[in-house]
Amino acid sequence: MDHLEQKSQCVKKWWILSAIGGLVFALLLLWLAGSGLTGAIIAGILVAVIAGLILSKVQCPDQSVPTSAPAAKPAQAQPVTAPTPASAASVAPAAVASTVPTAAPAAAKKPAAKKAPAKKAAPKASAAKPATAKAPARKPVAADGKPEMLTAARGGVADDLKLLKGVGPKLEQTLNALGVYHFDQVASWRKKEIEWVDDKLKFKGRIERDDWIKQAKVLAKGGETEFSKRSKKT
Repeated sequence: MDHLEQKSQCVKKWWILSAIGGLVFALLLLWLAGSGLTGAIIAGILVAVIAGLILSKVQCPDQSVPTSAPAAKPAQAQPVTAPTPASAASVAPAAVASTVPTAAPAAAKKPAAKKAPAKKAAPKASAAKPATAKAPARKPVAADGKPEMLTAARGGVADDLKLLKGVGPKLEQTLNALGVYHFDQVASWRKKEIEWVDDKLKFKGRIERDDWIKQAKVLAKGGETEFSKRSKKT
C-alpha cells in the first residue's frame, strides 16, 4: 500500500469519528440542554466539521516516503585465464616495443642561409620642375588713358569685332583705325582706358552699356556669347 492510500484511509477514519462525535454532541444538547432539534443538528454539524479538519490534519500529516534506489548488482568476477606460452611470447616483444620510447630521428639542421646585404636604395633624382615663366606685368595705364594699340593685326588676321554686341561694320573700321584688332585687347581695357576709347566713338557709353569687356573675355578664349551665336547664324 502506497503513501496516498494510507493517507486517504487515515483521513476517512477521522472524519467518520468526527461525524459520530458531532452526532453525540447534538444528542447531548437535546437531552441535557433541551434545545431545539434544528439548533442541535446545526451545532452537531459544526462540531463534526471542525473536529474532522483538525484531526485529519494532525493525525494524518503529509509524509514523503523516500524511494530507495535499487541496489547495484555486484560485478561478477570474470575468470582469469593464464596466458599460454605462445601468446606470452608474442605479447612480450610488442609490450617491450610499446614501452621503450622510439628516438625520433634528429632533424638534419640546414645551414642558415646568409642574408644578402640590403641594397641601399638609390636616391631618387628629384626632377627639377621647370620654372614657370611669370606673365609679364601689365604696364600701368598711360597718363592720358590711351590703351596699347597695334599698327596691324597679328599674323595679318584680325578678329571679327562685329561679334561684339553694339559693334557694326563702321564701328569695326573705327576701332581698327585706332589700333584695335583683337578681342584680348578689348578684354584688357581698364576704366581709364575705356574712357579714352569711348571719347573716340560717336556713341558715348556704348562700351559699358553693351559690356564689351565681358564679351571680349569670352570670345578671346574661344568661347561663344548669345550675340555671337546669333551673328554667325545670320
